[in-house]
Amino acid sequence: MSRAGCFCLALSLACLSAAPSLADALGGKVFEDLNRNGRADPAEPGVAGVRVSNGREVTLTDQNGAYRLRVDGDSIIFITKPSGYMTPVNGYQLPRFHYLHRPNGSPAGLRYPGIEPTGPLPERIDFALHRQAEPANFEAILFADPQPQTEAELDYIRDGVVSELIGTKAAFGMTMGDILFDDLSMFPRYNSIIAMLGIPWHNVPGNHELNFLAPSDKYSLETFSKWYGPPYYAFEYANAVFVVLDNVRYKGAAPAPDNPRASGGYDAALGEAQLAWLKAELEHVPTDRLLVLAMHIPLLTRGDPRSMEDRQALFDLLKDYPNLYAMAGHTHTTQHVWIGEEDGYRGEEAFHHHVLTTVSGSWWSGPFDAQALPISVQRDGTPRGYHRMHVDGTDLQVTFKAAGRPARRPSGILADAAPQRARGGYRDFRPGELYDGRINQDQVAAASVVVNLFDGGPRSKVRFQVDDGAWADMRRVPTFDPSYLEWAERHAAAIKPWVAPEPSTHLWIADLPDDLRPGTHLVSVAATDEFGSTHHGHKVLEVTGSSADR
Repeated sequence: MSRAGCFCLALSLACLSAAPSLADALGGKVFEDLNRNGRADPAEPGVAGVRVSNGREVTLTDQNGAYRLRVDGDSIIFITKPSGYMTPVNGYQLPRFHYLHRPNGSPAGLRYPGIEPTGPLPERIDFALHRQAEPANFEAILFADPQPQTEAELDYIRDGVVSELIGTKAAFGMTMGDILFDDLSMFPRYNSIIAMLGIPWHNVPGNHELNFLAPSDKYSLETFSKWYGPPYYAFEYANAVFVVLDNVRYKGAAPAPDNPRASGGYDAALGEAQLAWLKAELEHVPTDRLLVLAMHIPLLTRGDPRSMEDRQALFDLLKDYPNLYAMAGHTHTTQHVWIGEEDGYRGEEAFHHHVLTTVSGSWWSGPFDAQALPISVQRDGTPRGYHRMHVDGTDLQVTFKAAGRPARRPSGILADAAPQRARGGYRDFRPGELYDGRINQDQVAAASVVVNLFDGGPRSKVRFQVDDGAWADMRRVPTFDPSYLEWAERHAAAIKPWVAPEPSTHLWIADLPDDLRPGTHLVSVAATDEFGSTHHGHKVLEVTGSSADR
């Protein structure tokens, strides 16, 4: 059988209709780079069973680590890192698992540099791997939307987030897109800051990584790919498979005469080629593995009619994976969505879709704290921060960490004497009045306990107790966090003009007991979050005498 025939058998059935010629078939080897020189030396063994892709089709390396794959025109050839190995990383700690094939380079006229011409396809492309221990119990760091708009906001990422993570024992980190805020010239500095963590870092493309002068969606991520490689890919770690998806579909450049950076907009979709790749990739992923999806735009969120256009095709590919978790960013609010039959998902149980808290909060808005960092509370009242993913086999937990705050501060607790107050009234509050822990007895009958359980969701449970009284359940109410409304009105001049409060999906409310007498009381809160972790909080509440007693 010819070499071209052997190559065809390794691909999906789609290639049988048009067998590739030797001119457009690529060969190479995935090998264990024992001396770490980046070259496949004769004595270095091949690695069998590694997935290699052209962005649509997927083939496996043979027992000697060899592969053959069709390459048509502008392409990115990449591998799926197998468990027990790592790919080389560059000086920015960015994994090198791909080859960019742009014979003539990126299209002319891009605002930011794309990919330089690579010339004809090489005779072979080899991929190096290094062995590494991958225990089933590991941790990963998760960022969403760091989104620096200025050089100063890169300072905030450095000083307000990265510095407190120095020395992390996490296996790797990931960013869920909106790495930057349209200014793609910041990639070198941003990458050098993240590299200080000393762990491999994987990146998801967002709508603010688009090169707005690109002629089409196909070339809208040329600058992203220059730095990070393919916009969608997968990698294994221990018993988990991580799948990075590009679900930002660019509608094409539409610059206005007075604004050459104007864009044609975007929406959310994967597209036929990416779905074909994912289908081929999952054919080699056992259904008993933990499958983690990472994307920028949420698949869907409750209360928002916008959602990913071709999510049903994705759901159909995922239905046989019981250990499934998907994460996104984009909204600058935090939400847990359990996607089930009512959404078109046909798996045995609903799967967990998690919209992560953003590193930038409300886009680095707000007054400065004592460290000269913007407080930048998210629009749903959540402090800016990041998440830690803890994996043990196929079990997964994700923990929110408010940047610059103690690790065990899971919620904001306040006693609001008028939770239905019109938003404009918060302007006249004394600073911090909602949190000051003091109301008068006349207000008790109307007062509520309000708990913002940061990173809570529909399966979370929250209870409260006053002094030694009975514990009572609180109700989850989709409404505005009153403390954030006060904060936003008070600091309107320091908040970016597009930032507006959004209803929180993790706010719990309960009435204070009407018979609460003047004196000092302890309000205790106990919560169980979406992952089954428990949290506790306390608030000292003073009830002063009635004005009628004066």
